[in-house]
Amino acid sequence: MKAQRRAEILNVLRRTRVRSQEQLRQLLGAQGIDVTQATLSRDIRELRLSKIADPMGGSYYVLPSAGESMHPPLEQLVPTLMLSIDGVGPFVVVKTPAGSAEALGSALDRQQWPEVMGCIAGDDTMLIITRSEKVRRGLATKLRGLAGMAP
Repeated sequence: MKAQRRAEILNVLRRTRVRSQEQLRQLLGAQGIDVTQATLSRDIRELRLSKIADPMGGSYYVLPSAGESMHPPLEQLVPTLMLSIDGVGPFVVVKTPAGSAEALGSALDRQQWPEVMGCIAGDDTMLIITRSEKVRRGLATKLRGLAGMAP
């Protein structure tokens, strides 16, 4: 739920100029996501959102700039975003909440693990390509361990 809520917060901010936490809370509510002010404050802080001055007056929330370290580490994302993992041959398939596969794929790419040749992320599914079936099994075990899932 937290991952889906945070993904929707980011989606809302990409589409709408949000001026207050209350406005954001209402926009999330319209999407079927009920959130308390305290939880929303924590999400805003942990997503590293900031408010900037609007030339038309007031201020609004923005996503972290590209130069900021806005990318949570893989170790933080996997337990939250990885719903399931499966594979065949050298291919690993990871399911995530809607809108979360890209963030997980990006975090995995930043690790530059030698066993990962590359990954392709859609909305809620990520395909990881490894060098062999044996490597794929090891990678799946590694990711399950990070997620706290049973082997």
